[in-house]
Amino acid sequence: MDDRRVINGMLYKAKTGIAWRDLPERYGPWKTVYNRFWRWSRTGVLTRLVGQVRVIAEAIDELDAEVSVDSSIVRAHQHAAGARRPREPHTGGPSGSRRTQ
Repeated sequence: MDDRRVINGMLYKAKTGIAWRDLPERYGPWKTVYNRFWRWSRTGVLTRLVGQVRVIAEAIDELDAEVSVDSSIVRAHQHAAGARRPREPHTGGPSGSRRTQ
């Protein structure tokens, strides 16, 4: 299988977020793309590829360092929302509302 087709399949998967099994046939068998992705990630090949691409992009000034985070994907754990806090014990002092004399 041609490395270029496999890399394009990996990039398509990363871009769209589809399941491996839904990878279009133009990238080859999904299992081949997945196996190569898994093997390359374990052996550090993907890390080296990204590093080389970054060096080339910086050399031709095509690298944007801008990062954007969409709030629809940043979520707090369900227990983090609206937790009740323990009430402070009443000390016998004035309450929240005072009567004026």
